[in-house]
Amino acid sequence: MAATASIRPFSPEEAREIVDHLQHPAVFLNMARGWPVIHWTAEHLSGCLGGRLIRFRLGRKEATNAPLFETQCSYIEATVAQFLRWTRRQTDVGPFAQYPYTEYWAYADYKYISVLFDHKPSMFEDVKWSEFGFEGRNGEESTLWIGTEGANTPCHLDTYGCNLVLQVQGRKRWHLFPPEDTAKLYPTRIPYEESSVFSQVDVLHPDRSKFPGFQGARAHVVTLEPGQVLYVPRHWWHYVESIDAITVSVNSWIELEVDDAARVSEAVTKTVVCAMKSAESEDNTDTWLNPTEEEKPSHSKNMQYLNLAVMASAQRKGDRKPSQDLRDAQPVKRDSYGQIKQRGDGVKVPGAFSAPFGQHLLPVRCQEEEPGKTISSQDCSGGAGGKHTHSADLTRYSSCDCVTPDHGTSEQQAEPNQGCGPSLITTNDLLDCLVHPDIISRVTELLLERHRGGHLYSPPAVDGPPSM
Repeated sequence: MAATASIRPFSPEEAREIVDHLQHPAVFLNMARGWPVIHWTAEHLSGCLGGRLIRFRLGRKEATNAPLFETQCSYIEATVAQFLRWTRRQTDVGPFAQYPYTEYWAYADYKYISVLFDHKPSMFEDVKWSEFGFEGRNGEESTLWIGTEGANTPCHLDTYGCNLVLQVQGRKRWHLFPPEDTAKLYPTRIPYEESSVFSQVDVLHPDRSKFPGFQGARAHVVTLEPGQVLYVPRHWWHYVESIDAITVSVNSWIELEVDDAARVSEAVTKTVVCAMKSAESEDNTDTWLNPTEEEKPSHSKNMQYLNLAVMASAQRKGDRKPSQDLRDAQPVKRDSYGQIKQRGDGVKVPGAFSAPFGQHLLPVRCQEEEPGKTISSQDCSGGAGGKHTHSADLTRYSSCDCVTPDHGTSEQQAEPNQGCGPSLITTNDLLDCLVHPDIISRVTELLLERHRGGHLYSPPAVDGPPSM
């Protein structure tokens, strides 16, 4: 049996090639079989962590038509043991006592395994991303997520890298949207968090009168089962919700070459957001800094980091043109399986990658409203919680073509205030325009071009690297 458990459907080289080339979400089956981390149930983690306190985010179990951002949640410090007793309606639940289980969900999210288990570094080896071709990558470069039913992450995109997510216990439902649908997701940088662009839309209960463009967004929905690994490509939007009583997952963000330019974009965004939100104004009193950000840096420090990011990016790019680097990062036209679309003459783009979809690799396909055929995965067990079925639930709705449509101009899309009379422009309205991804991308191109031409000022040295 041990020999069978060690067999993988893809070699590290094959898995790496898939991740490097696929620009569409997909689920790997049986790749994590035999990994020790598969046994990281909440009960197991409670024994490993003992009395160690970790921060939980709590939100109310109520349906609204607005996202529940992290700035609107409650936070407590508690042990995993107290968390488990709370979910079982037992006593001795510590600070959870203030939050009735029937009214709240809880989430220990973004927990860096390197910090959580700094006293047990041997546990890093339980996570084996090296089997996806990322040599030496393990739990030390990963984060842990523990939640209850209803615990969720607001819809957002990550500006850096791509994402590999292993589901360990329970199930999570992912709602993903392609980068081309960014305008339909109404992006915002408030609350501000480095590397996260949030959507103003509650994707489960959208306010269609306020965000009419969302109706055209193409959702890709997948329910991730224990033992499965989800690949989330660069800049794909995602809303994630726990749908079982207790869920545990582990993920790792994989760095990409284009992250160099993305770090410049983030430095620009941070500088603009901090400058505007720090200014005194009657409409500038909201909680704008996400709890994940440790402090509000000064403008001087932000400018130093921006210059360092520009110089580092230009230095690593060498003789390559920065603007071309950004264009290369844009997704090409692909079909609902993530394959590159053919030209009009039926010929694919030269060197196009053909993903080996089958029983061990399933595409997360575009969804429509009418229920359709569901693809089931066979022999995809291996995660904790054997009570779960083996249905991958990857196409709960029928598929649709994912070719990039002609969205038209922003003026052609219905506006939230249409028919309601004029409204005053707020600081956040102005900020959303100034740090819109399209604007920031262009500013990044200009800054890198100016640096390349020697037009930028070289700042004095600062202590330590930028926290990008």
